[in-house]
This record gives sequence, C-alpha cells and structure tokens, in this order.
Amino acid sequence: MMENPVQPLEGTTSKKVFWSALASGFLTLGLLLVSFGVSGVAYAVPIAGVGDFYVEFDKLVGKGYTFYPKMGKTSSSDSAPQGTNIIETLTIDNLQLYKDFQVGGEWIRVKITASKPVQISGLQHDAGLIEANAKFENLVLEENNSSDWQKQFQQTSSTIVLENAKLKTHYLFQKTINMNGMKLTVERIKK
Repeated sequence: MMENPVQPLEGTTSKKVFWSALASGFLTLGLLLVSFGVSGVAYAVPIAGVGDFYVEFDKLVGKGYTFYPKMGKTSSSDSAPQGTNIIETLTIDNLQLYKDFQVGGEWIRVKITASKPVQISGLQHDAGLIEANAKFENLVLEENNSSDWQKQFQQTSSTIVLENAKLKTHYLFQKTINMNGMKLTVERIKK
C-alpha cells in the first residue's frame, strides 16, 4: 500500500521552501550582478511579474520622452490603469528600487541602490503613480483619432527632469543600464 504524502494546509507558506527559493534567486541574481559588475553594464534588463515595486530618486534627467495611457497587469489585477513612460537616454541620481514581501507574519524588503549616477538607455516604465517635481522642454500634448482609447492621447518632450520622485511601478525595462556603486540588501521592516 502507498502512503499519502503529507500536504501543507491551503493558504500557508512553507518557510523552508520559501527560504530555499529566495536563496536560490539571490544566488542567481548575485551571479548576474557579478557578471555585469565586471563590465559595469547590463543589457536588456526587464523587471516584471513581481507586483508593485517602488522607484525613488533625487533627480532624473532624460532625453526623448514619450508618455501614453494604458491598461496593464499588476500583482493584484489583470487590467489596471497605468501610464507608459519611454525615455531614450537618462541619468538618475541616488536611485533606490525596492519591493516589500510578506513572509509568514513578517515583512521583508529587497532593495537595490546606486551611490553613483545611473546611466540608462532604452527605458520603458509602466507606472500607476508618479510623484515628483517635473520640468519639460518642447512639451507636446497630442490627441489622435483612434477607436483604441490607448492611442487617443500622447505626450512627448525633448527633455524631462524629475526631482524628488517616488514612482509606483508595475513594469520596468532598460535596454542598457550602468549602475556603478550598486548595492543589494534584504532586510526585515515594520509595516
């Protein structure tokens, strides 16, 4: 006779499995960071599928900016209102990118920071919220006749400057990113 394997209760998290998966993920991330830490440049870096995460920085200066509205996936919805921001080239001062996870009854924060200016090309960023002091040059707001509401409105600017910014992010892609002075931390936090 075969014995039935013991199944965890539905809705519970196995700490052993979670910590093993988290450690494996950080080992893989560490190997990736070491590989592009040698060159200082990463290519085609998407961050998606981890739910809402936050990006904060002191200053962003970018060239070739485009914004349009969209509906997109989040960790809690298949379709939520967002805005897509595309910037051809940019520099960010004091970058902080973080995601909070609830593990059992505790919260942990995975955080990536850069102590030196970060250079990015080919940025695509989908956000549900942007709080910042903004400056634009050659700003154009354009309406288009289209049956697709996501193509009816577009904003472009030759340059964009955001200061003291906090962004609630659902998707982030960079064609190339140079993050000298990068630091990755995992810590317990209180919420």
